[in-house]
Amino acid sequence: MIRGDECYIIAMSFNSIQFALFLPIVFLLYWLVFDKLIEKSRYQLQMQNAFVVLASYVFYGWWNKHFLVLIFFTSFSSWLSGLLIENAKSSKASKTWMVVNVVVNISILAFFKYYNFFITEFCQAFHVLSNKNLLKVILPAGISFYTFQAVSYSVDVYRKKTEATRDILAFFAFISFFPQLVAGPIERATNLLPQFLRKREFDQQQATDGMRQFLWGLFKKTVVADNCALHVSSVFYWSSRTVIPGSDLLLAAVLFSFQIYADFSGYSDMAIGTSKLFGVKLMQNFKFPYFSRNMAEFWRRWHISLNSWFRDYVYIPLGGSRVKKPVVVRNIFVVFILSAMWHGAGLNYILWGVYHALLIVLLFLLHKNRKNLDVVSSGRILPNLKETAQMLVTFMLVTFGWIAFRSDNLHFFFNYVSGMAQWGTLRATYRFFIQSDMWPINLFICLMLAVEWLQRDKEFGLDIQFIKYGWIRWAVYLAVSVMIIMVGGLPEPFVYFQF
Repeated sequence: MIRGDECYIIAMSFNSIQFALFLPIVFLLYWLVFDKLIEKSRYQLQMQNAFVVLASYVFYGWWNKHFLVLIFFTSFSSWLSGLLIENAKSSKASKTWMVVNVVVNISILAFFKYYNFFITEFCQAFHVLSNKNLLKVILPAGISFYTFQAVSYSVDVYRKKTEATRDILAFFAFISFFPQLVAGPIERATNLLPQFLRKREFDQQQATDGMRQFLWGLFKKTVVADNCALHVSSVFYWSSRTVIPGSDLLLAAVLFSFQIYADFSGYSDMAIGTSKLFGVKLMQNFKFPYFSRNMAEFWRRWHISLNSWFRDYVYIPLGGSRVKKPVVVRNIFVVFILSAMWHGAGLNYILWGVYHALLIVLLFLLHKNRKNLDVVSSGRILPNLKETAQMLVTFMLVTFGWIAFRSDNLHFFFNYVSGMAQWGTLRATYRFFIQSDMWPINLFICLMLAVEWLQRDKEFGLDIQFIKYGWIRWAVYLAVSVMIIMVGGLPEPFVYFQF
């Protein structure tokens, strides 16, 4: 995670000054130059897509221009593989080209993601090298996201779920589209690619909706996530160096639950909102997961693009849930362990994956994994006691798992959990609601939860076009903007940039 001794900083993140300058320039060029001024050109769509690719490469290259070659290679190899798969003379040849592209791109991802981990573990086990002699491999931002997006295209062409495109510019735009390049959503070719194969028209209502969604995502990131991060980082840093009261440890774990949600869902809202400014519709990535009534519902609402990816390309091909129970249990563990490995190289991530697999297996064996498919408390303002208890229990189970996710290693995790195992830990409730130093964070979290609870049947928190009076809507936008400026925390890197 984002720790004091690590640096995962991308110069042009959505909450940066650089992006505040970059976005309007790209927006104006996109619609005024590459739409209106060349409207009658037969190459208008190609030029517009070429500009999308250029802008996306500038956006990514602002962090590290050297890794642009990886995006280019992944894009070109996947585009070419699609043509080879579709034009293969036999099903065996078609499958071979698909497998080659998948193996090559996953191997690149594995090298950058796991090289340091496995070499370090090997050296520590056999004492063959000192750490100072190791090659330190930098993890390219977003490589897990755009690799999965590219791989799914090859598989979908092989499965004949989509046709291979000959339009290389449209395909490069599909892979590198800057709003979702470094942290998703992980799009499918069936949804995003066709949008780059046809002319896009400016839609004022869609653009306005995009600005509302971006504003809400920015609020969650700066006001909630960044303020939580200050307290969380301090406690997690010092917990391994000195004795921290159990109540502080529990409180930091709870705050991290809100930090990672506000941070990641905030990014997704900003990515989706930015895409709408360019006439592009991305898939919804979060559906208010902390209002879930059990763990199965939570995983249907959390990081939807990744979880649906594993469902479609791993779980179902393994047999899904239409096989014998032991095989279903195996499939669940495979999916969650692979998901854990996708998130990071470390045994703490594996523990996190196994923990969630156990919870889902329990629900499956109790035949409760397909319950709660509707919106909680639909048609009512407040939840009943049963729903409230279910949501609280689910949140506590999720929070416990986040401790492993946030830990440096297994030793850190077990020390942290043992530190919470004391009677004084119960004081965390008092600290959160009563102690004055927690009032601002408490207020920000409660405000976010209240807004999203009232909007839980909508796409995002500021989806308020249903309000009749325009002055009320503008008053809300102004209040949110003022809070972002006045009480936003110190800028922190987005948590999922490191994946």
